[in-house]
Amino acid sequence: MQTAHSVRRALFSSSPYRGTPLMRFEATGMSRRLSMAMLFVLSLVLALAPRLAVVEAVVVDGLKVGYYNLSCPEAEQVIRDVVEAEVGMNRGIAPGLIRIFFHDCFITGCDASILLDETPAGDVPEKESSANGFTLVGLRTIDVAKTTLEAMCPRTVSCSDILSFAARDAAVAAGLPSYEVAGGRRDGVHSRMDDLPGNFPVPGHTVPRLTELFGSRGLSQEDLVTLSGAHSIGGAHCFMFSNRIYGFSKTADVDPSLDPAFAERLRKLCPRPKPDDNPQQSRKVPFDERTSEKLDNVYYKELLEKRSLLTSDNTLALNPKTRPIVERYAKDDALFQKKFGEAMQKVSKLDVLIRPDQGQIRRDCHVVNKARGQHFPLIRWPRPPRHPMQQMINWFIKGFQQD
Repeated sequence: MQTAHSVRRALFSSSPYRGTPLMRFEATGMSRRLSMAMLFVLSLVLALAPRLAVVEAVVVDGLKVGYYNLSCPEAEQVIRDVVEAEVGMNRGIAPGLIRIFFHDCFITGCDASILLDETPAGDVPEKESSANGFTLVGLRTIDVAKTTLEAMCPRTVSCSDILSFAARDAAVAAGLPSYEVAGGRRDGVHSRMDDLPGNFPVPGHTVPRLTELFGSRGLSQEDLVTLSGAHSIGGAHCFMFSNRIYGFSKTADVDPSLDPAFAERLRKLCPRPKPDDNPQQSRKVPFDERTSEKLDNVYYKELLEKRSLLTSDNTLALNPKTRPIVERYAKDDALFQKKFGEAMQKVSKLDVLIRPDQGQIRRDCHVVNKARGQHFPLIRWPRPPRHPMQQMINWFIKGFQQD
């Protein structure tokens, strides 16, 4: 496990932003300072960049739209620039950031707990769960945005706000109309891998269980169908849907609700998994082959045509309560995009920390701010599983809990 310092050092030494209007850092000894030349470039770029309008803040359940207008007026623009640059280099960053955001907010609220490498309590953090781990894409983007903002406005912009803004900007980079995101979240100091099993939706769940889990977080069945539309972009590793193309039941090797030609193509792309296969080497297949980089309603059309990867997606078209919503979105892309933005706004307000006694503004998104002389206990990381692929299939298909 790399430390946050080593991640940043590697990040900026490789410097994919060299020659771009984003900041560069030099790591010297125990301190890192912004070069004078880069300060000049950064200030010049920000002076020429479109300014965020300074509007009166709007209170939204303790949060405010335009929260940083006075304390760090360029914050949202800087995050947007970082996300656009990262997505420009790797289109997989857009779905990755939306996924990190959702995984963070769904468990203990939007508190950036998913970004922590360690905690004061010594718990194994959420990041190490089978639901996260190597499948998280976009963590580096948050690091770049945070380091940039710390140079401009030290100890001002929280990691949880950065993640919420970045998820919005990722959706916009994938074609969604922009929507407002309120700010003012504080960062949590707790993160527990053990909080996920039984409390988090997984690819093997069907509508009843998904509805129950979303309902426990104040999200409706319509929100469930809408947010599943994030699968219009990105993809899934073969092991996440292997249950549908191999050993589906005692009477059928392949899920009969899959389009036969699509199922045959998936079997050619994804060999039958073996218990000792390395999950990280599992192939990734696009959710939506037709418009895999555009956040649109083609995902819902594919569901109706029986060409979905995950059980949790397919079930939306099969269940009589959710199918009408799928059909509505399949016919109206503008409606889907509007509803998706609204659902993301709703998620961004889940169990947010507002008061100083509830959370902090982390200086580094990977670790909780430490008081002078404070030391965290040594984390005992989980042992590598004896059968890594089998463990991943157990999590993603069953969630360690049957429907």
